[in-house]
Amino acid sequence: MDNRSDVREFLMSRRAKVSPEAAGVVGGANRRVPGLRRSEVAALAGVSVEYYAKLERGAIGGASASVLDAVARALMLDDAERAHLFDLARAADGIPSSGRVRRRTTRSTTPRPSLQWALAAITDGVAFVRDQRQDLLATNALGRAFYSPVIGDGGRTPNLARFQFLDPAARDFYPDWDLFAEMCVAIMRAEAGRDPHDKGLQDLVGELSTRSETFRRLWGAHDVRTHGAGTKRFHHPVVGELVLAYEELAITAEPGQVLMVYTAEPGSPSAERLRLLASWAADPVHAATPPA
Repeated sequence: MDNRSDVREFLMSRRAKVSPEAAGVVGGANRRVPGLRRSEVAALAGVSVEYYAKLERGAIGGASASVLDAVARALMLDDAERAHLFDLARAADGIPSSGRVRRRTTRSTTPRPSLQWALAAITDGVAFVRDQRQDLLATNALGRAFYSPVIGDGGRTPNLARFQFLDPAARDFYPDWDLFAEMCVAIMRAEAGRDPHDKGLQDLVGELSTRSETFRRLWGAHDVRTHGAGTKRFHHPVVGELVLAYEELAITAEPGQVLMVYTAEPGSPSAERLRLLASWAADPVHAATPPA
């Protein structure tokens, strides 16, 4: 991934999204660009036009935190976008984000036994570990049943992004497929900003860009987001519709990996369906045969 190109396209795309009215700038007539002009961003950030133009050309290396903060305010970046801008600047300076060691391998790390035990201890919710490449590294028993459409019959490590964009079953599993697609790409964009030298992520982006027009379009939008917490809707082939709350927890011992837990509101129809799914998974005959 080209850091200078990523910086240039990210800043240009954010500038195009800010209207003069929202920024408190007098718009004027005959505007030839969407959003703000470079000169307007420079004025709002308190830097020279020449310096901001240099940043927008991708030469962000060496930019101070105060300048980056000022640019973030001028472009009205949200928390995820601001963090992404700082990640891009650290990458330009050759500094790994959050102390993460640059990864040269495409092979995902096998979770430690103690992490597997922790997953197994979660019995009333879907729990799984994924890495920055969207690889599904480990699950609890309910997670294996829940993600049976993704895991399939085995083979290479299940990957949530490949399933999202390359498997037709994803449109059934994710009723809000368009929203999930945007979230998936925005999370991957944020990860790429943190570690542009991740060969596995580079290869995945290249594969999906080649095989999915939707992925290619969303990747080009340069939108970023964090996962955090929220609610998602699924349609499972065994138990039907599930509305689940999710929490994302960073695994500090393995930078780049996160623990995701999906739970249902107690007493809700989704909670009952999760219990049914757990019962289905506990049946040896069903557990050995993924749903069609």
